[in-house]
Order: sequence, then C-alpha cells, then structure tokens
Amino acid sequence: MRVTKLGVVGAGTMGSGIAALAASAGMPVVLLDVPGPENDRNAVVRQGLERAKKARPAAFMDPDRASLIQTGNTGDDLALLAGCDLILEAIIEQPGPKRELYARLEPLLRGDVIVATNTSGIPMRVLTEGRSERFRSNFLGMHFFNPPRYLHLLEIIPTPDTRTEAIDAARRVSERVLGKGIVLAKDVPGFVANRLGVYGMVLALDMMERYGFTIDEVDVLTGPLLARAKSATFRTGDLTGIDVLLHVTEGLSQATGEAFAMPAWVKQLVQSGRSGEKTGAGFYRRVGKAIETLDWKTLNYGPQQRPGNGELERLTNMPLAERFAALRELEGRYGEFAREYLLRFSHYALTTTPLIAYDLVSVDRAMEWGYAWEIGPFKQMDLLGVDFLTSGFEQLGLATPPMLTQVEGCFYRKAGDDQRFLANDGGYEPVPELAGTIHLASQKRWHRLLEASADASLVDVGDGVAVLEFTSKMNTLGEGVLRMLTEALARVQRDNLVGLVIGNDDPRTFTAGADLGWVTRMVRDGRWKELEAAVELFQSCSMSIRAAPFPVVSAPFGLTLGGGCEWSLHADRVQAHAELYMGLVEVGVGLLPAGGGTKELLFRFTSELAPYDEADPFEAVKRAFKLIAMATTSTSALEARKLGFLQATDRITMNRDQLIADAKQRVLDLASDYVPPSLRRTTALGREALGNLHYAAFAMHEAGQITDFEVRLAHEIAYVLTGGDGGRREVTEQDILDLERDAFLRLLGTKETQARIEHMLKTGKPLRN
Repeated sequence: MRVTKLGVVGAGTMGSGIAALAASAGMPVVLLDVPGPENDRNAVVRQGLERAKKARPAAFMDPDRASLIQTGNTGDDLALLAGCDLILEAIIEQPGPKRELYARLEPLLRGDVIVATNTSGIPMRVLTEGRSERFRSNFLGMHFFNPPRYLHLLEIIPTPDTRTEAIDAARRVSERVLGKGIVLAKDVPGFVANRLGVYGMVLALDMMERYGFTIDEVDVLTGPLLARAKSATFRTGDLTGIDVLLHVTEGLSQATGEAFAMPAWVKQLVQSGRSGEKTGAGFYRRVGKAIETLDWKTLNYGPQQRPGNGELERLTNMPLAERFAALRELEGRYGEFAREYLLRFSHYALTTTPLIAYDLVSVDRAMEWGYAWEIGPFKQMDLLGVDFLTSGFEQLGLATPPMLTQVEGCFYRKAGDDQRFLANDGGYEPVPELAGTIHLASQKRWHRLLEASADASLVDVGDGVAVLEFTSKMNTLGEGVLRMLTEALARVQRDNLVGLVIGNDDPRTFTAGADLGWVTRMVRDGRWKELEAAVELFQSCSMSIRAAPFPVVSAPFGLTLGGGCEWSLHADRVQAHAELYMGLVEVGVGLLPAGGGTKELLFRFTSELAPYDEADPFEAVKRAFKLIAMATTSTSALEARKLGFLQATDRITMNRDQLIADAKQRVLDLASDYVPPSLRRTTALGREALGNLHYAAFAMHEAGQITDFEVRLAHEIAYVLTGGDGGRREVTEQDILDLERDAFLRLLGTKETQARIEHMLKTGKPLRN
C-alpha cells in the first residue's frame, strides 16, 4: 500500500504544521476543521492555514506549496477525506470528540485507508471503543512533535489489532516523504519521549525549589551542559505552552499514579494569562530586544541573569566524554544539582524503559529526535559509569533498578565490528540500523576507512563509491580539508572507483565555509604569496570537482556556507537535505566568493537565459550580484532551488538519515555513461554593466542602507561579474577565476575586512563597518 494523499482533521498548531510539512514534501493534502459561522463555513480552517503560512520558525519550506492544501470543514466536506490514503486526526485532546469524529468517518473509508491520531497520550484502546474490526485494523497513533517541520521524531503507536501492512505504510511515508525518525512506542501514558521529557521538566522544577535556584540558573544547568537542547527546561516550557504542560502533567498523574504535578505558582502563572511564547510571557518575556526572567517566588520579571560561572561555560564546550567525567567531580552547589538531576533522571529512565519502550535504543532515539538531546539517557549513563550510578542511587536512597543489575559494564558495547545494546530481556542484541541509511561511523568500524587526517576522511561506502567527510571544527575548509579533497579525487581515479560523495554525519552543519583562522594567521604573518597560493588551491579544488572523470555528488544539509556552497555548485549533482541553509556569505567578513562561486553563478545564470533570444544578459549579472552582495541564504532546499543554488536536476531528501545513501545512489545512477562537462565561455558585459551596478551601490549608500566599505565591496563584486571595466568580450572560466582571486586578495589587505574577520572569529557574528 502506498500513501500518496494525506487528510488532516484539525487546523490548530499541530494539524496545520503537519499539513504544511506534507505539502512542502509535495504531497496533496486535505485539511479540515470545525465549521465557522454560516456566512463563512471555512473561516476556522482558513485561519489555521494562514497562521501556518505566517509561523516563525516557518512551517512551510516554500510558501507556494500551500497551494497543495485543499481546505474545508467537517460539517460539509468530510467526504473529501474519502480520496485520502492516510487520515490524521489532530483535534482537541479529549476522547469524546475524537470518537465522534471516527464514527462519522468510518462509513466513508475504503478498506485500506489508514486512520491515525496525533494524541500525545490518550490510550489507543480508549479511542477505538465501539469501532468495527476493519477500522481498528487500520488505526494507529502517529505522535508528531512541535514544530513538525523541525523535530525529527515521530512515535508510531500500533494497537494489537493494527495490521502489519498499515504500520509499514505509515512508517514508509513518514520516513521517506515526511522525513521522520520513527520510534515504535507502547500504548502507555505519555508514550516514550513525553513520559521521560515531562518527568525531566517536573524534576527540574522540584529541584529548583529545593536548591533555591533561579530559572536562569536551572536553564544553564539542564541545557547543553547535560547534552540537552539549548532551550533547556523553561524555554522549552514557553515554546510548548505552559497551559499545555499543565494539561499533560495532570493527565500523566491521573493515568500513572506518579508525581507529575506542577507547583502551585505555575498554575497561578497560567491563570494570569502567562502561558509562554504564544501569550507573550511565561517563564520568560521579551521587552523590546531585552529578555526578562520570571522570579518564581514573586511572579514578577527582572533582567535575565545567567550564572557568571566560567567553569560551567568551560565544561559545556568540552567533548561529551570529558564533559560528563568533569560533571562527576564538579564542586559546589551547581555540581551537586547537576549530579542529583542526572542520577534521578537516570533512575527514572532505568525503571520506566521496560514499561514504555521495546528497547533502550528507542528511548535514546526518542530523546535525541524529539527533545533535541545531543545523546540519549542510556548513552549518558555509559559516560557516567555503572559505579557512579550504583553509588549515587544508594546515596539518594533509591532502589537499584533491575535493568542496572543486568548491565555488563555498559548499556552499549562493541562486539567485533558490531555495536550491541542491553535488551529488555537482559541479553545483548545488535543495534538496529535505520532502513535506507548509511552512517559513516559504522563504515569506519567495518574497516572501510581509505584515508584519514585530523580534518577529513575518505570512507568506502560500498559499490565503488567513496565519501569525503569533513571532521574539522564546524567542518570548516582549511588546508587539511583541501589536501584531503585533492587526495580523494586522486584515490577514486587510482583505485578505479565509481565516484565520490561529499558529505558527513554531522547533524547540523555541512560546513561553515573557509577556515578563517588559517586565513588570519597568514595575513598576520604577512605571508601573501602563501595566501595567493591558498586561494588558487581552493579554486583548483572546485574546478577539480567539476573536471573529475567520474561523477561527484555533493550532499549538503543545514549550514552550507561559503566554500561549501561553492563546492556544491561545482558538483555534477546535489542531493540536498530539505533543511538546507545555503549561501555565499563572504561579504559578512568583507570578502567575495573566490573559490569559484562568483564565477559559477555568472555562468549558471547566463546559460539559463541562452534559450531566450530577447533576454537581457544583464539580468543574469544582476541576479548573481544580488545573491552575493546581500549574502542571501536559503531557508530550505526548495528556496535554494528558487535562488539558483540548486538546479532542476538536483534532488532533495526529506530524511536527514537517508541523505548519504541517496547521494550514493545518484553517483551510481550517473556512473554508467558519465562524461565530465566541458569548460565554458561566456560574454562579459564590461563597463556598461559595471556602471549600472555602481549606480545601484551608490543609490543604496545614499539611502543609508550600506556603509562606505560596503560600497567598496559591491564594486569589487561588480568588477568580477562584468569581467572588468573594458568593453564586451568573450571570457573563459579561468578569466573570471583570476578576477575573483585578485579581488579577494585586495579586500583581504584592507583594515575593514581584517576587522570583520576578527569580529567573526571572536563573536560568531558579522560586523558592519
């Protein structure tokens, strides 16, 4: 069974967000909500869709994809759902209205239509009471996390009656089309992620009161320091909605008999209309550009005061293993809090996992994918050590959980080339691989490492395809990466391999661009000849990607800036992850793209106009100029295609886990009859076009939009794109590369550019000067 059309009932935050995600993936959607007033029956659903269009962060990857959503109301248009293969209910979190909807839906359904609920905790058996055997066989839970576009986790909760075919179809469309990481959860209150995540929030609140800490202090202590999300405890609460948290904790308390109750002051906060981000105030509030923090003792706000503790900051920036080792020894009350929090949470995870999950791998994935943890609780426990856990539980008066008595040294352990985990029955089983994925770390364990350095590695991923992986800080492109790319291209040709993928396992950053520290050191030491050679090497790498006698596919995702964008532009194909933030952002540090990016946009945009006799070639120059001068960065792969960073032949992968495998397949698709592209020529427009671009920069300067130095930057970019200040002439790619390099070096010699680079290295933010 294939799911090709989605129905969503409920156009609230979750329903409209799920509809936006599916439409962004190219899937037609029917979106319904309750009827509005008689004069506008679709008012409610339309308002929900409009909120999704305006949502920040954006719910749609491309606003134009909203046209794939057909709207209606449940009073007049329920029959529209008859044409859908999967119907997802996301209405009010009460059993009654959900069951009433299912009763109305059932007569309309074909035999194999899947009906799913997005409930965050109501048991499936309660929702299917009174439904036919056929309905129950196609019913399951599909619990998305908010916002649906950005959080990877989807919990699928089958019932004992759910057909295997329905589970497989829901899983397939969710993984492949919607890009989700699937965890099969047991039909228990809170399922997996929320059962643990909400417990962690309640625990943090309880401990904050006992320790007398502030909200600011606890968010520092329960965030990245402990491998949790940056939003930590209270910012997460504001984003979720404090009123929603109250509802969830009350439901969990009733359903489990466990102590999930929120303190009285949290209830007072909601009663006063302060439910978090959606109401403008909660645990935090924004006043102009300033952020104020709630004093939980008085319910008044004051200036945000993060702990001025350099040791906490130092620990947060440590590698994980070193960080957790240091946490075991951290002195003072912050250390006591962190250890007690880790111990109590670990104890709850150990005690609860057999009840809520089929295995501990699912627990780790649920917290990593649904709550954006760096590593899940069992991986954390392995870093803390069994001895630390055992003695810590004893000191806190906590009984030893049965799972801890079964562990043999650690929860995850290596067995030959395989990684195994402690199963619920006490044995060790292989960690299940995710379907359709290639993880480079696994390939390295299987002795498929072809080349390695501190900054990059070359990995054999089978079928004659190698992957070049960046491993430097922020995957920046310095001398080590450039040398490894050169060696990778040579190795693929020497070993007669099929082709090369450029990609990596990093969850957030393909590359932040060129290594500015390397550049700064050469400038500081006055090594200008070396600098020129370095720029030539970067350009040579880009052109070598283009000229290789085998297919090269780039697999960018997340931050893909500067040089990473340039290398992708020169690849035969790009297999991009849907969340692609790609741009040529060099002007932010007072430079222009000189790794072939300026050249490539000029040639690419000019060639796109070639079929049109009446087209003005200046439009191509202007388009490239705007992208570079404005440092335009895509907000998705779909926008990157509109901007011109991706071409029609490039493809998009929705699931980050499947990106390397998809890129490998592109290499194999191209390999059988591959012929490298030939070098190109184009007509440089010269002084007339240069004058037009100078005038545009002048007008922006006169309007106070750009600084004197930014006028200089604009002139340098314009000079390269127009081929100089002469007349029209035919130019080669090398001609424009030479102009790129010269302009780059001129700008690098200015005090303004050097100040911008220094500021970026110190703060991570651009400087306007």
